[in-house]
Amino acid sequence: MLRLHDNASSGNAYKVRLLLAHLGTAVERIEYNTDAGTTRTAEFLRDTNLNGRVPVLQLEDGRCLPESNAILWYLAEGTPYLPGATDEQGRWQRAQVLQWMFFEQYDHEPAVAVARFWLAYSGRPEAFADRLPERQAAGNRALAAMERHLDGREWFVGSGMTLADIVLYAYTHVAGEGGFDLAQYPAIEVWLARVAAQPGHIPLSLQG
Repeated sequence: MLRLHDNASSGNAYKVRLLLAHLGTAVERIEYNTDAGTTRTAEFLRDTNLNGRVPVLQLEDGRCLPESNAILWYLAEGTPYLPGATDEQGRWQRAQVLQWMFFEQYDHEPAVAVARFWLAYSGRPEAFADRLPERQAAGNRALAAMERHLDGREWFVGSGMTLADIVLYAYTHVAGEGGFDLAQYPAIEVWLARVAAQPGHIPLSLQG
């Protein structure tokens, strides 16, 4: 059985759990308290991820694959969540999926997820008060770009849910925890509801 080295509150780890749920793939979860440094031990760095982070997908033969979007790409190959590159249309859609995955990691996550962590999970939001407006401004720029793209579209790429939607859903649907007002983005709100209504959907909270 696959193993997922995981953290319950991480949006990056949730992306992997969400895809696995949609694929109906069984996985053994191993939970880490990242605030306590459990992913920074010598054993973890040696055997699981030299970068000291989760999620990490451990294959049945023991190989470990870190980085959430690399994991998603590996798992989605040959499924509807990642278009095939058998023709020009497929190559184009595949590249678009990758475009939004890069956008999520370089523009969206560093703003929306960071603001969420500072306000909801750091335990000392006052320490980040001077930097918060800049992160929220960056996050709103990313959300505005998503809003423009979704105008007139149901999904980010093509006619069905792909990895592009999964990666962007993870931190967008909890953006309110970072002080973002999603009511400003009606197309995003409709899209969030559409993603959540898909068969096999699971919430971020493992208790949900």
